[in-house]
Amino acid sequence: MNTVAKIMREQRLVARAKQRRKQTTRPGKGRWRAPDLIGRDFPATTVNQKWYGDGTEIVTDEGKLYLDSVLDMGSRRIVGFAMDSHHDAELAHAALAMAVAVRGGKQAIAGVIMHTDQGSEYTARTFRTACTRMDIKQPMGRVGSALDNAVIESWHSTLEFELRSLKHFTTRAQARAAAAAWIDEYNRERKHSACGMRSPLDYEFVLRAAEHDATAAA
Repeated sequence: MNTVAKIMREQRLVARAKQRRKQTTRPGKGRWRAPDLIGRDFPATTVNQKWYGDGTEIVTDEGKLYLDSVLDMGSRRIVGFAMDSHHDAELAHAALAMAVAVRGGKQAIAGVIMHTDQGSEYTARTFRTACTRMDIKQPMGRVGSALDNAVIESWHSTLEFELRSLKHFTTRAQARAAAAAWIDEYNRERKHSACGMRSPLDYEFVLRAAEHDATAAA
């Protein structure tokens, strides 16, 4: 640790200060809440086992662009996302619908756990009905506890920081294009230690190959 600190001083480098993400969760006013089926047991052994959903915002000169994302913990891949100038249940539903389509439809993902916070977009009838229709289990973390949804919170924090370092966005269209490109690059190229230092897409290829071999040997 002292060697690292010495090298950083010599190179005039400083660690990036950790910034708290602005809380965008708006708890629903209704009585409906889902129980927490995760209990901070975040890891998944395969894809379509545990999904994590959350929303964030990107600032532009035209106003905020809201992004809702769905992350598959089995491979760390972002399987669904949606962006709009309004943050509501329709946006969350659009991200979920993309995730279901990317994964091959209801039959492929039935029984998946879709963990979120208690934001109004996730407690809304639109989102709840979609989860029921797709046979998706819908657990939720506790109100005011970012740690209960730390996986996707951390992912959004990285996206926000790296997008800010790229450029200042004049329009929402610029931010939308940059965010979509960043997500695509992340899925294809970002390596994770939990994935054997492979990208999410490469790791899914490895998982599919292993499943095929296991089926052939049975």
